[in-house]
Amino acid sequence: MASPKARSRSKARAAARLAAVQALYQQEMEGTQIVVLLNEFHQHRLGATIEDVEYADADVAFFDDIVKGVDARRDEIDGLVASKLTADWSMERLDKPMRQILRAGTYELLARPDVPVGAVISEYLDVTDAFYDRREKGFVNGILDAVAKEARS
Repeated sequence: MASPKARSRSKARAAARLAAVQALYQQEMEGTQIVVLLNEFHQHRLGATIEDVEYADADVAFFDDIVKGVDARRDEIDGLVASKLTADWSMERLDKPMRQILRAGTYELLARPDVPVGAVISEYLDVTDAFYDRREKGFVNGILDAVAKEARS
Protein backbone atom coordinates (compact mmCIF):
# COMPACT_ATOMS: atom_id res chain seq x y z
CA MET A 1 0.00 0.00 0.00
CA ALA A 2 1.31 3.43 -0.92
CA SER A 3 2.34 5.78 1.85
CA PRO A 4 0.30 8.96 2.41
CA LYS A 5 3.23 10.96 0.99
CA ALA A 6 3.31 8.80 -2.17
CA ARG A 7 -0.49 9.11 -2.57
CA SER A 8 -0.25 12.86 -2.15
CA ARG A 9 2.53 13.05 -4.77
CA SER A 10 0.49 10.86 -7.11
CA LYS A 11 -2.57 13.13 -6.74
CA ALA A 12 -0.40 16.21 -7.32
CA ARG A 13 1.01 14.67 -10.50
CA ALA A 14 -2.47 13.64 -11.69
CA ALA A 15 -3.62 17.23 -11.19
CA ALA A 16 -0.52 18.47 -13.03
CA ARG A 17 -1.28 16.20 -16.01
CA LEU A 18 -4.88 17.38 -16.29
CA ALA A 19 -3.83 21.02 -15.95
CA ALA A 20 -1.08 20.52 -18.57
CA VAL A 21 -3.61 19.18 -21.07
CA GLN A 22 -5.86 22.17 -20.33
CA ALA A 23 -2.95 24.60 -20.73
CA LEU A 24 -1.84 23.02 -24.00
CA TYR A 25 -5.42 23.20 -25.26
CA GLN A 26 -5.60 26.88 -24.32
CA GLN A 27 -2.28 27.52 -26.04
CA GLU A 28 -3.50 25.89 -29.25
CA MET A 29 -6.82 27.78 -29.16
CA GLU A 30 -5.42 31.21 -28.28
CA GLY A 31 -1.75 31.11 -29.25
CA THR A 32 -0.77 32.19 -25.73
CA GLN A 33 2.98 32.41 -25.15
CA ILE A 34 4.27 29.65 -22.86
CA VAL A 35 5.64 32.08 -20.24
CA VAL A 36 2.30 33.89 -20.01
CA LEU A 37 0.37 30.61 -19.96
CA LEU A 38 2.48 29.10 -17.17
CA ASN A 39 2.15 32.26 -15.11
CA GLU A 40 -1.63 32.29 -15.56
CA PHE A 41 -1.92 28.68 -14.41
CA HIS A 42 0.48 29.24 -11.48
CA GLN A 43 -1.40 32.31 -10.31
CA HIS A 44 -5.02 31.41 -11.03
CA ARG A 45 -5.61 27.73 -11.69
CA LEU A 46 -3.31 25.31 -9.86
CA GLY A 47 -4.80 24.68 -6.42
CA ALA A 48 -7.44 27.42 -6.88
CA THR A 49 -11.20 27.35 -6.48
CA ILE A 50 -13.02 28.55 -9.61
CA GLU A 51 -16.82 28.69 -9.77
CA ASP A 52 -17.06 26.46 -6.68
CA VAL A 53 -14.80 23.82 -8.24
CA GLU A 54 -11.68 23.22 -6.19
CA TYR A 55 -8.66 22.38 -8.32
CA ALA A 56 -6.29 19.94 -6.65
CA ASP A 57 -2.84 21.14 -5.70
CA ALA A 58 -0.68 20.20 -8.66
CA ASP A 59 3.00 19.32 -8.81
CA VAL A 60 3.99 22.65 -10.37
CA ALA A 61 7.44 21.58 -11.54
CA PHE A 62 5.92 18.49 -13.21
CA PHE A 63 3.19 20.64 -14.83
CA ASP A 64 5.83 23.07 -16.13
CA ASP A 65 7.96 20.22 -17.49
CA ILE A 66 5.07 18.73 -19.47
CA VAL A 67 3.89 22.05 -20.92
CA LYS A 68 7.38 23.31 -21.79
CA GLY A 69 8.47 19.88 -23.02
CA VAL A 70 5.50 19.46 -25.36
CA ASP A 71 6.04 22.98 -26.69
CA ALA A 72 9.77 22.42 -27.28
CA ARG A 73 9.37 18.97 -28.87
CA ARG A 74 6.00 19.40 -30.62
CA ASP A 75 7.26 18.42 -34.10
CA GLU A 76 8.99 15.29 -32.81
CA ILE A 77 5.96 14.35 -30.66
CA ASP A 78 3.46 14.99 -33.46
CA GLY A 79 5.53 12.92 -35.88
CA LEU A 80 5.66 10.00 -33.45
CA VAL A 81 1.91 10.14 -32.70
CA ALA A 82 1.06 10.55 -36.40
CA SER A 83 3.12 7.45 -37.21
CA LYS A 84 0.79 5.44 -34.93
CA LEU A 85 -2.44 6.70 -36.55
CA THR A 86 -4.05 4.85 -39.44
CA ALA A 87 -3.37 6.13 -42.97
CA ASP A 88 -6.72 7.93 -43.18
CA TRP A 89 -6.15 9.90 -39.94
CA SER A 90 -3.82 12.81 -39.27
CA MET A 91 -2.97 14.89 -36.21
CA GLU A 92 -5.09 17.71 -37.67
CA ARG A 93 -8.10 15.42 -37.89
CA LEU A 94 -7.99 14.67 -34.15
CA ASP A 95 -9.98 17.09 -32.05
CA LYS A 96 -7.98 19.55 -29.97
CA PRO A 97 -8.34 17.96 -26.50
CA MET A 98 -7.34 14.56 -27.94
CA ARG A 99 -4.24 16.06 -29.53
CA GLN A 100 -3.16 17.53 -26.20
CA ILE A 101 -3.74 14.26 -24.29
CA LEU A 102 -1.65 12.34 -26.83
CA ARG A 103 1.05 15.02 -26.92
CA ALA A 104 1.39 15.17 -23.13
CA GLY A 105 1.41 11.38 -22.78
CA THR A 106 3.94 10.99 -25.58
CA TYR A 107 6.17 13.66 -24.04
CA GLU A 108 6.22 11.75 -20.75
CA LEU A 109 7.02 8.49 -22.54
CA LEU A 110 9.90 10.18 -24.39
CA ALA A 111 11.34 12.44 -21.71
CA ARG A 112 10.37 11.05 -18.30
CA PRO A 113 11.97 7.60 -17.91
CA ASP A 114 11.44 8.06 -14.15
CA VAL A 115 7.70 7.46 -14.73
CA PRO A 116 6.85 3.84 -15.60
CA VAL A 117 5.04 3.20 -18.89
CA GLY A 118 2.02 1.70 -17.12
CA ALA A 119 1.68 4.77 -14.90
CA VAL A 120 1.86 7.16 -17.87
CA ILE A 121 -0.79 5.29 -19.83
CA SER A 122 -3.06 4.80 -16.83
CA GLU A 123 -2.84 8.47 -15.85
CA TYR A 124 -3.68 9.69 -19.35
CA LEU A 125 -6.63 7.30 -19.49
CA ASP A 126 -7.86 9.08 -16.35
CA VAL A 127 -7.30 12.46 -18.04
CA THR A 128 -9.23 11.17 -21.06
CA ASP A 129 -12.18 10.45 -18.72
CA ALA A 130 -12.37 14.17 -17.98
CA PHE A 131 -13.08 14.93 -21.65
CA TYR A 132 -14.56 11.84 -23.29
CA ASP A 133 -16.59 8.67 -23.06
CA ARG A 134 -15.29 5.13 -23.00
CA ARG A 135 -14.54 4.65 -26.71
CA GLU A 136 -11.87 7.34 -26.70
CA LYS A 137 -10.06 5.68 -23.80
CA GLY A 138 -9.41 2.65 -25.99
CA PHE A 139 -8.01 4.92 -28.68
CA VAL A 140 -5.69 6.73 -26.22
CA ASN A 141 -4.60 3.41 -24.73
CA GLY A 142 -3.74 1.98 -28.16
CA ILE A 143 -1.82 5.03 -29.36
CA LEU A 144 0.17 5.53 -26.14
CA ASP A 145 0.94 1.81 -25.93
CA ALA A 146 2.31 1.91 -29.51
CA VAL A 147 4.30 5.07 -28.72
CA ALA A 148 5.72 3.44 -25.57
CA LYS A 149 6.95 0.41 -27.51
CA GLU A 150 8.98 2.74 -29.73
CA ALA A 151 9.98 5.40 -27.19
CA ARG A 152 11.03 3.04 -24.42
CA SER A 153 12.58 0.20 -26.45
